Amino acid sequence: MDSADSHVFVIAEVGSTHDGSFGNAKAAAAAVMETAADAAKFQTHIPEAETIRSAPAPTYFAEESRYDYFQRTGFSKDQWIDLKAFCEARRLAFLSSAFSMEAVALLEEIGMKMWKIPSGEVTNLPYLDLIAQTEKPIILSSGMSTQKELDEAVNTVLKRHDKLTVLQCTTEYPCVPEHVGLNVMVEFKERYGLPVGLSDHTASNTAALVAVALGASVIEKHFALSHRLYGSDAMHSTEPEQFTELVQGIRETEVMLTAKVDKNDVSQLAAMKLVFEKSVVSLMDIPAGMLIEERMIGVKKPGTGIPARTYFELVGRRAKRNIAADSVLVNADIDF
Repeated sequence: MDSADSHVFVIAEVGSTHDGSFGNAKAAAAAVMETAADAAKFQTHIPEAETIRSAPAPTYFAEESRYDYFQRTGFSKDQWIDLKAFCEARRLAFLSSAFSMEAVALLEEIGMKMWKIPSGEVTNLPYLDLIAQTEKPIILSSGMSTQKELDEAVNTVLKRHDKLTVLQCTTEYPCVPEHVGLNVMVEFKERYGLPVGLSDHTASNTAALVAVALGASVIEKHFALSHRLYGSDAMHSTEPEQFTELVQGIRETEVMLTAKVDKNDVSQLAAMKLVFEKSVVSLMDIPAGMLIEERMIGVKKPGTGIPARTYFELVGRRAKRNIAADSVLVNADIDF
């Protein structure tokens, strides 16, 4: 995630779309690996540490209480260790967003190498300070915060270290193009002098690709094996085929942004220039010694003779030898 590194770090946000099935979590990680993304990200919820039982659920989540959902879909420490090893054995970075201090401690204990801060924790400054104390890289999502709140979060981390990437994020599912806020991402880069990126909640891949073109170092997008899985996240997530296309598009965009083209180097086009460009040609028989007039010459394919761009330079010159009609003119035909 070095700002000087052209490789964009692509995160597939699996979240809790596994619905508590450890087998589904592994299947999702394996599918993420096949997309060639850099990381699979999950969510670590410890309900008794994260929420009171009577806390309201989002309007889109009415099937069960959030407490019960977190309890039902959570994994044990041993399962997290297993899932982390499963990802890393496939050269896939393992990430999981912690939603409490206890979740931070659990993930730190199993060897979390990088932290991804969810939008709802931006104002949780004690939590941010605890994570920053580990001195490991942090990716901070900004979806629910005001600019002032985000400034406070960034400054909390920077008191400990500067290995921080700030993501523009709009907490809207799905996010419409008008609300993506790529201008905000660019402003973050200018404001903080840190790497930036996009946590993309749109339905298509367009926003992420444009973000890369504008300088994003990190792209995160929700991922699910199927839109039909239980839970709100799956409904608005990207399925494997589209996510594969996203990663391919990002890699192609990286090449386009970094590969320098010399406009004057036409060596690979030499053969095509001969076929597709035009030369000056004779429109009639031109005797040797005759002054060439515009009516006598034109431009036609192929591009093997005097280039069409020098057409006007030939007018008023003399023919050095007899030139038959419909001939491609060459330098030996003209008295320069």
